[in-house]
Amino acid sequence: MTTTLTPGLPVRSPARHWPGIAATALTATVAGMPGFTVAALAPAIEADLHISRNTVGLAMSLFYAATALGSPVAKRVAARLPVPAVLASTALVASAVMMVASRVNGAGTLTAVLLVGGLSNALVQPVAGRLIAARVPEHRRSLAAGMIGAALGAGALVPGLLVALVLPAHGWRNALLVAGIAALVPAALAPLARTPESPQPARPKEAGDQRRAVGRVLWLWALAAALSAAGNNAVATYFVELGTHAGLGTIVTGNLLSLSALFAIAVRIIAGALTDRAPHRNSAVIVMMMLTGGLGLALIAIGTPAMFVSGAILAFSAGWGWTGLLLATTLRLVPGRSEEAGHTVQVGVYAGATIAPFTFGALSSAFGFPVTALIAAVAAAAAAGAMAGGAMLLRKVG
Repeated sequence: MTTTLTPGLPVRSPARHWPGIAATALTATVAGMPGFTVAALAPAIEADLHISRNTVGLAMSLFYAATALGSPVAKRVAARLPVPAVLASTALVASAVMMVASRVNGAGTLTAVLLVGGLSNALVQPVAGRLIAARVPEHRRSLAAGMIGAALGAGALVPGLLVALVLPAHGWRNALLVAGIAALVPAALAPLARTPESPQPARPKEAGDQRRAVGRVLWLWALAAALSAAGNNAVATYFVELGTHAGLGTIVTGNLLSLSALFAIAVRIIAGALTDRAPHRNSAVIVMMMLTGGLGLALIAIGTPAMFVSGAILAFSAGWGWTGLLLATTLRLVPGRSEEAGHTVQVGVYAGATIAPFTFGALSSAFGFPVTALIAAVAAAAAAGAMAGGAMLLRKVG
């Protein structure tokens, strides 16, 4: 998950900025939970509602598409409202979406509520950026971005627990209901994220050639984000089905999903902290993380329990762990135009997440899970190539 930093707020270093960052990270977590929760519960939903894997995949793709396509409008809306109000509203909408989804009786209603959830999800990113710009010192911004980026891993943690603890005894409807209730917590914490307002500073001017070269770098990095996100989001979406196909039980797979999510959270936070110390190595680290994630996807393609466990941990930790690091890298690339950098990365990530569920569902139905997981691994390798290409172009420009 990426965060769009909005310029115009002074960098401050109050003593207590981390509670606001934590509240924002929790809101980002629950905002993305409708997609992850429906994905984790997909086998039970498909069986109970008598709908196909492709149909559920399309519904989840539309969730991410709503976030990607709604980002420009959401960015403008969120910029005009107080940060706590946007965060509280987002959490309340996410809660309502999952509660309504727990009562649906058909694919149409499920798709409609996920669309609403996707639009709400788009609101979190710009206000998170406003909070970082206003309250976090520059030498801690990467760590803050990593904490908010960890929401992408945390968003899969609760669904994994629901699959393991609630689904077997109480069914998917009650599991979604519990998720909806849990999503109310960040709404109560939203006041912690108050931010000061101030006039927008002037942006630094760039030469035309330099601006075009930076634009090409951002485009390549957005492409890398889309390709890597497509492969890893597909695995996150069909994690339970992939695990059961590899020979693991549903409860074991749910626990593994939660464990993998914990790894993803830890990697994002650690990567954010390291970014603040050695920013010149960011590109190389991101390339290695994308390649490692691709290796994890290739291990999942083998289809044995041991390989699935190893591959899942690699795909979730390294394969998804680069999001906050990429945001911090692009922010340093275009100082004064942080909203453009964050927006470019955000569109890339959610574009990949949009095509992943439906495409993976369709390909797995036609060719099986192993072949489709291998295609996802190839996409991750291509992402690393695009990221490296952008870094090489940047060195030539510099």
